Amino acid sequence: MNDFQDKNYWALILGGSSGLGLATAKKLAKHGMNICIIHRNSRAQEDEVNSEFETIIAEGIQFKSYNVDAFKSEKREQIISELKALFTSEGNIRTLVHSVAKGNLKPMISEEKPTLKNDDFNLTINAMAISLYDWTKAVFDAQLFASDARIISFTSEGNTKAWKNYAAVSAAKVTLEAITRNIALEFAPFGIRANCIQAGVTDTASLRMIPGSEQIKEHSLIRNPFKRLTRPDDVANAVYLLSKDEASWINGCVIPVDGGEHIS
Repeated sequence: MNDFQDKNYWALILGGSSGLGLATAKKLAKHGMNICIIHRNSRAQEDEVNSEFETIIAEGIQFKSYNVDAFKSEKREQIISELKALFTSEGNIRTLVHSVAKGNLKPMISEEKPTLKNDDFNLTINAMAISLYDWTKAVFDAQLFASDARIISFTSEGNTKAWKNYAAVSAAKVTLEAITRNIALEFAPFGIRANCIQAGVTDTASLRMIPGSEQIKEHSLIRNPFKRLTRPDDVANAVYLLSKDEASWINGCVIPVDGGEHIS
């Protein structure tokens, strides 16, 4: 089914070379949406990332990728300018996905490890939350959003629960949700819907960076009604559903996509 191909829709995915972002890119491409991925990877990862991108291109859609620092304003302006020149008409970005995982996983108190400082919070909140607004505003100002556009960000259960070493990321997730809600309110008159997906515990590279991640996974397997972890495809499926015409009245929500993990 090419739900989106005839409309020449694009998805702009921030952090789309692995995990939830990559799964989302593959899902949307399979249904005919053109894909632009902003990612940051080393040369050592280049072959693996390009191999994943080839599977997206094989869907027969238009594809662009930029291996740049998405948090630098000059890079953002450059990409926006290139997309504006690429699009055959204004308003092609149907879905903007914020799947950025960049932050500090330091403890607040430790005799052995460096502890969190003000700059750690600033870096994490800027990357994992405020950058959503920066990109939304830049795309909006360039008039690149479709007339019915969807903005989707990814949060976690760490938004309300305290995990060791997760304080900076937790603060970023709460900020991300607040920004998403306000985008939903203030950009609604322009046809933009914004929602946050609260993914269940998913075995991604980002999760494995969290100290104690194995214990988090074990606990999730016990409490999840389906006795399995959330998969990137589960989240990608939800993004696809939120990108469809039928989801136009869903706005300003934090939506759990976890098989019911949050209820137990």
